[in-house]
Amino acid sequence: MDKVLVTGADGFLGNNVIRLLLKKGFQVKAFLQPGRDTHSLDGLDVEEYIGDLLIETDLLTASADCDYIIHTAANTSIWPSRSEIVRRVNIEGTGNVIKAAIQDHVKRLVYVGTASSFGFGSKQNPGTEKSPFKSDKYGLDYIDSKKQAQDDVLSAVSKLGLKAIIVNPTFMIGPYDTKPSSGTLLLALYQGKVPGYTRSGRNFLYVKDAATAIVNALEQGRIGECYILGNENLTYKEFYKIVGTELHISPPKMLIPKPIILLFGWFSQVIAKITGKPATVSLPVARVSLDSHFFSAKKAIQELDLPQTPVSIAIKDAFEWFKTNNYLDKKI
Repeated sequence: MDKVLVTGADGFLGNNVIRLLLKKGFQVKAFLQPGRDTHSLDGLDVEEYIGDLLIETDLLTASADCDYIIHTAANTSIWPSRSEIVRRVNIEGTGNVIKAAIQDHVKRLVYVGTASSFGFGSKQNPGTEKSPFKSDKYGLDYIDSKKQAQDDVLSAVSKLGLKAIIVNPTFMIGPYDTKPSSGTLLLALYQGKVPGYTRSGRNFLYVKDAATAIVNALEQGRIGECYILGNENLTYKEFYKIVGTELHISPPKMLIPKPIILLFGWFSQVIAKITGKPATVSLPVARVSLDSHFFSAKKAIQELDLPQTPVSIAIKDAFEWFKTNNYLDKKI
């Protein structure tokens, strides 16, 4: 029975990946950061290994008896916009994963990047794996570091013989979002904390579909290739309408002008620097929200059998999980 080392195992995506791996009969070793709350893994038949991505020997020890590595772990913090720890975890941490994969001659490393490492487009001409990176304009170390880590993986494939492929999810929605991460938007909508929408939008994806493509990538797909994992390109107005229907709430109906969004981002940033608390919406994040991040997942559908579950089901599944786990009234 093949064993898979999963980094970031207790995270939103990692949780869904592990459950699918177990369902398919793989042995799973969960690589977990020290001091993290891992209750979401309770009851799962996994071997836990406590270690630090930034300590090379931790990864080498953890991967020693594994046939595959799925690297989902990342520091996704977007405040402050520039952060040394974000860059170190995402770049140096990935470098250590690469070293472990090469030393142990794993059958394949699946690196989980982000669709933001490619240029986004319009609904008529969405971004693909061939679209040049352009999100460096935002000045967010999270986005920049993930692009650098992706380049490092591709370099190791071509120069060191690393057997790896890269998957690039868009905005994922679904269960086991313990932090919560993307689910914060659903909770904010449910709690009536989203005043309106911008003219922009993004690509939305059911997290279980992403997990399916990632597990498929252990054996499917081509070494050294990138695959955008996505589904529906929706404007925020369209997305909020679907959320309203599924959650039985009234969606935001006010269009917020671009100058107001930018002013709010600037103001939130100033307040954050004064209070020392994270910005509600920093100026770089405000700029991100004004662009339509539309992508095509055609390549992943064809080569990784990426499912295309309706976003409405993803929303419903996420909401039911939040409800069952008492998140609906939590302060976000």
